[in-house]
Amino acid sequence: MKKNLFKIVWIVLGFLSLGIGAVGAALPFLPTFPFLLLTLFCFAKSSNRLHTWFIGTKLYKNNLESYVQNRSMTAKTKARIMITVTIIMGGGFAMMSRAPAARAVLANVWLFHVVYFLFAVKTIKEEERMV
Repeated sequence: MKKNLFKIVWIVLGFLSLGIGAVGAALPFLPTFPFLLLTLFCFAKSSNRLHTWFIGTKLYKNNLESYVQNRSMTAKTKARIMITVTIIMGGGFAMMSRAPAARAVLANVWLFHVVYFLFAVKTIKEEERMV
């Protein structure tokens, strides 16, 4: 019974993150990548059928496939992710003018994010992504 409850929680969380990720694919201010990565994780934990379905979708193939398989992304995808996160974190940073410790934490998270995408994620050409 406990196992079924966790399975349901993973499925609900997977669909919730899928919905947010799908909206993020259309809206430039909402990040797509982390939500679709969470969807992949949740569906893998909950259901082989949902996991198989998700990795067959165009949303997965266009946004996650190259990263999951090779830890690589196109320069356009990396730039879109870094710009989106920078704008969102910049807004948070601006609102924390009276919380210097929180600003320092947010700045470090942003810096880690930029360093990770610049140096740990391989940049590939658009043609290589399709292979």
